[in-house]
Amino acid sequence: MTSHTPLTIPTIHCAHDSASELIARLREKLSPRGDVVSEAGRQRTMDTFGEALSPSAVVERICSDVRSRGLSAVLDYTARLDGAELTAETMRVSAEELEAAHAAAESAYLDTIRRVRQNILEFQRAALSSDRTVERTVGDARIELRQRYLPLRRIGICVPGGAAAYPSTVLMTAIPAQAAGVEEIAVVVPPTPFGGYNRDLLAACHEAGVTEVYRVGGAQAVAALAYGIEGLPRVDKIVGPGNLFVALAKRYVFGEVDIDSIAGPSEVVVLADETADAAFVASDLISQAEHSPGSGVLITWHEPLAAAVLEELERQLSLLPRGDLARQSLEDYGALIVARDAEEAARLTDDLAPEHLHISMTEPAAMLGRIRNAGAIFVGHYTPVALGDYVAGPSHVLPTGGTARFANGLAADDFLKRSSVISYNQAALAAVADDVRLLAGREGLTAHSASVDVRLKD
Repeated sequence: MTSHTPLTIPTIHCAHDSASELIARLREKLSPRGDVVSEAGRQRTMDTFGEALSPSAVVERICSDVRSRGLSAVLDYTARLDGAELTAETMRVSAEELEAAHAAAESAYLDTIRRVRQNILEFQRAALSSDRTVERTVGDARIELRQRYLPLRRIGICVPGGAAAYPSTVLMTAIPAQAAGVEEIAVVVPPTPFGGYNRDLLAACHEAGVTEVYRVGGAQAVAALAYGIEGLPRVDKIVGPGNLFVALAKRYVFGEVDIDSIAGPSEVVVLADETADAAFVASDLISQAEHSPGSGVLITWHEPLAAAVLEELERQLSLLPRGDLARQSLEDYGALIVARDAEEAARLTDDLAPEHLHISMTEPAAMLGRIRNAGAIFVGHYTPVALGDYVAGPSHVLPTGGTARFANGLAADDFLKRSSVISYNQAALAAVADDVRLLAGREGLTAHSASVDVRLKD
């Protein structure tokens, strides 16, 4: 067992400390600004490009190169950045490989995948938007207004594969798209043992009905999806999590294609009262911190709970295989905040606008009514965030870095295009013609008025 100095997670008592500065610093750290990179990352940039570049500049260089050179650029960057020598044929996972991975998977694993897939389908279909029609009939005047929804034709999914395998991400992105009726789904995943060569991941793709899987990651994968390359046609939308370079690449190609979000590190706020179990709270904080980077913040107005959670963090971190990584994340991105009361705790939570919010209270309904900003909300002592990560049904692709103030978690609706359909007969047109003429006249757009007049001249 590795010995450590005591956990140095920031602790704020709002009665005599300012939480606003801490929250502002956390928000800044958790947003993908693109100006922070590890020493290893800097060295890789030097080795690849021969000069020191910011992550934003690296992404711009890669994306423009892929746009101009296509497949050759993708294979070149895959070799230089990932150390994988691929060809056009080996970049795409063959149908035989997908089938073999599925056949080799344990039956218990496939049973779990099937149950989770059904949970996601049930939730996403129930929440799916449908056509809405408004009809107005007055005498001979007939007006029909309709909101029409059609699925996107083709989407791309980014699945991480650097430090761990994420079959759950395949399910949480592909199944909502399938619920919406998307016909073509292309998955890109790094050419690593946890990515494009991971049998559990490939088996999950096969079970989910995903037939296009490509061994390519990073900014070059995003660019390939956005612009299209030989053997990988362009998509209409790119979704799914990834590292800083994936996030910045999605921002770069937005406009060529749609994207779900520009995501930062995983995060959770646990909002807890005196009934919360310190061991439960600590486990939730660690569960997101172990993503490394990942953030865990406790907000409570019960001071003894904060002290008990700190003790539990020390105990649990020492027992976990990824405890060292989670410890570093909590020290860099975590906090224990003791608010003056429940009202202040709710306000601080809304200021953070977390990706995951766990309301760990016996009677959480009142607190839930005070919270506006959160990607996914987990209610009650026995609803850990891991349920949402894996089995509940809502997607675990959620807004991070404070963007839950205005952004939503991924859902089937995000794979629909919305069009308004408007139908007037001549009598209905005549009934509103004066309103059109008046507004068109005020704006000086006389052709707009004329398009009405020509239809009513008889």
